[in-house]
Amino acid sequence: MASTSRTRTGRGRGRGGGGGGSSSLPPPPSTLPLIIEEFFIVVYEDPLVKKALPKKFADYLDGQEPAKVYLRAADCGPRLWTVEVLFDGQGRMYLDKGWENFAIAHGVDFGCFVHFKYEGDDVLTVKVFDGTMCRKYYYSDDEDTDDESDDDVKPCIHPL
Repeated sequence: MASTSRTRTGRGRGRGGGGGGSSSLPPPPSTLPLIIEEFFIVVYEDPLVKKALPKKFADYLDGQEPAKVYLRAADCGPRLWTVEVLFDGQGRMYLDKGWENFAIAHGVDFGCFVHFKYEGDDVLTVKVFDGTMCRKYYYSDDEDTDDESDDDVKPCIHPL
């Protein structure tokens, strides 16, 4: 007597015993749109020199190549830090002039993890984590004014 538990291909029907019909599985990753909204960098070298951002994030911008981005420290008020952006012609994107001031004011140091969230309109919200993987929290200084220059490195007081 022949067994009827196998299909013509010789394989069982797998879990769920479904077979046939439409699948509820998501499309393969290669067909999904690339959305890079959050990423992080680890500071292994001098924290005050230009910082390379992930190539996938530069690819996500799809040739828009902004001349500058605006960094906002999470939970540190509305102040935006203007940072010039460099592209190396090979798809790499770097935070350049203005990064040093942001890094000093927010305690970015060797071993820090810096988390970025792209908010659109060239704005990145930033969270800094120290070498113990704990987030550095800051608070706004009530004496700050809206017309401060980006050369002033005192937008937030050091950790709470």
